[in-house]
Amino acid sequence: MAKATTPGDLTITPRDRRFGRGQAMRRWWLNNDPYATAFYNALSVTFPKGEAFFIESVRAFRDGVPPKLAGEIQAFIKQEVMHTREHVAFNRQVVDQGYDIAPLEARVQQGLDLTKGRPPIANLTATMVLEHFTAIIAHELLANPRHLAGAEGEFGTLWRWHSAEEIEHKGVAYDTWLHATRDWSEWRRFKVKAFVMLAVTSNFTRGRTRGMLDLLRQDGLTGPKVWARMFWYAFGRPGMARKIAGQWLAFFMPGFHPWNHDDRKLIGLYESDYEAAALPRDAVVA
Repeated sequence: MAKATTPGDLTITPRDRRFGRGQAMRRWWLNNDPYATAFYNALSVTFPKGEAFFIESVRAFRDGVPPKLAGEIQAFIKQEVMHTREHVAFNRQVVDQGYDIAPLEARVQQGLDLTKGRPPIANLTATMVLEHFTAIIAHELLANPRHLAGAEGEFGTLWRWHSAEEIEHKGVAYDTWLHATRDWSEWRRFKVKAFVMLAVTSNFTRGRTRGMLDLLRQDGLTGPKVWARMFWYAFGRPGMARKIAGQWLAFFMPGFHPWNHDDRKLIGLYESDYEAAALPRDAVVA
């Protein structure tokens, strides 16, 4: 059995925060950039249904896990429930800007429908892989301020909050999977997780690309130049796809565990920035 390396002093803290209530969103809320806005809008559409799937996949294996992991699973569920709530509110704002996200939501549901009837361990494996995806995106969002530079109001803060909590609980699904597959050989584990990662990467890339194209089409942006701009956004500047490639590849290395890359300092950075922004507002109220 691979040795889990989640830090023993890690505490997963659900932060019950709300963002953008009563605040109007501009159509291109991220630096007045339709491409950046489309990326985050398309990603946000996946979260309400996707995170409900994550919760159920992990919850199905919580019986019999060690007490520390049981507590982490409970905190993971609380965090994901609040993420869902905030992205439902965010997605309403996207709709208020005139975007039709129903086709994007329908495709998310179609993907989830394919999981019905599968063994629970298959859904947990998919969740474990997707949680690695969200964690490496979250790391890059917090490590490189360029990604959310120019975000309007509290909408950038929403994504930073979500990212901090994704980093914090990034080992939960993986540790649950390790416990659930404790009787598997290392070779079987590797084969399964590698295959699922490759499949999920293909589906994730195609799904988010199609979602962005749908939203950009609603802005009147179509044709080869749009594809070129999207490629530059992903691999040039700010280059999210390029910058997460190393941690994506790390998933396939022997002895991989999400916490082999201890980036808790980014959570502290988010918290200090959040408190710095909140204190003046609180002081005025006081």
